[in-house]
Amino acid sequence: MKIGFIGLGVMGAPMCKNLLKAGYEVTAFNRSFNANFESCVAAGARKGLSNADVAAHSDVVILMVPNSPNVEAAVFGPGGVAEGAKPGLDIIDMSSIAPLASKSIAERCEKAGIHMMDAPVSGGEPKAIDGTLSIMCGGPKELFDKYKEVLDVLGSSVVHCGDVNGAGNTVKLANQIIVALNIAACAEAFELAVMAGVDPQKVYEAIRGGLAGSTVMDAKVPMMMDRNFKPGFRIDLHIKDLNNALDTGHGLGTPMLLTSAVQEMMQWLHNNGCGSDDHSAILKYYERITGVEVKK
Repeated sequence: MKIGFIGLGVMGAPMCKNLLKAGYEVTAFNRSFNANFESCVAAGARKGLSNADVAAHSDVVILMVPNSPNVEAAVFGPGGVAEGAKPGLDIIDMSSIAPLASKSIAERCEKAGIHMMDAPVSGGEPKAIDGTLSIMCGGPKELFDKYKEVLDVLGSSVVHCGDVNGAGNTVKLANQIIVALNIAACAEAFELAVMAGVDPQKVYEAIRGGLAGSTVMDAKVPMMMDRNFKPGFRIDLHIKDLNNALDTGHGLGTPMLLTSAVQEMMQWLHNNGCGSDDHSAILKYYERITGVEVKK
């Protein structure tokens, strides 16, 4: 099986390398020949010349780009996947985009003779590197079954969420809401503890094994205490996901009160120079108000 991989960012590059390690023949492409692109070529990927070139040399093309317009441009723009696609080409869009956009792009693909599945991921850079992402898939079950073995290389949890295109991205939005609110709750709680004079490390040790404990807490609270805001998942990308969640919720008539509140925190951080920080930097919103840092 020949795989194309488009989008070699923080997440895409290690995912591409894991496919190479698993023995797949990969043609890779990125809009710029950056260090990530270069490292994937060094690891054995064929250097794609364009999105169309990737499609021409692949049985299936994986997309890992920032947002809906980027997916549409990669597929249908000049030099796009659709231009180079052979009959029966499949697309696995692993980008996190709006569910309605995913559905619309899939419908256009079908008209062009291309089959598409949305398969957004969760887990950030560390899990992209070690191949333990959570992957949420939407689209025809036969397409999911066809590529389950490929997706197992990239994730430890690969779930078919529905036969409708966009189902995977709907689940991803639910995931991003829960992650954002969980990080904000941790930031608020640990700021409270430090202002009350309690060692945040002791707070973490005391509550992580109980009902308040979570994967998010274990991943993000140590980063907060270490003052390590190097991005595994940037504030700006989470803003994009929550914007998609809010737009979808508003369209469905679903109350989005908590999501709106955390989105305002993240937007404030973006406006104050923290957009490229990890989303654990929600803590900085509270620290700017209180003047008190959470640290070991």
